[in-house]
Amino acid sequence: MSPSYLYLFVAIVAEVTATSALKASEGFTRFTPSLVVGLGYTVAFYMLSLCLRDIPVGIAYAVWSGLGILLVTMIAWIVYDQRLDLPALIGLGLIIAGVATIQLYSGAAAR
Repeated sequence: MSPSYLYLFVAIVAEVTATSALKASEGFTRFTPSLVVGLGYTVAFYMLSLCLRDIPVGIAYAVWSGLGILLVTMIAWIVYDQRLDLPALIGLGLIIAGVATIQLYSGAAAR
């Protein structure tokens, strides 16, 4: 794994952590979750900027946002008891298929 993909992975984890803490911050009225949001997004965007040295922006953003949506949705399901219906699950499956297609078959992903 190249360092750029490691940076992208850290960016995704930081963004998912920050987004998940956003609900817990209750409109930024709770200090600790609000701090996690600020730090998480700072780390996420810094790491995303580093990965863009080698990964095309469209590819990096597709992976970052696609996996972020999937992981945040899973956390919301587990932590916040958000229920998903069949159309939501199908949509998530399409996101996974799209990210996999880009990574496995698109020449744009290779640089």
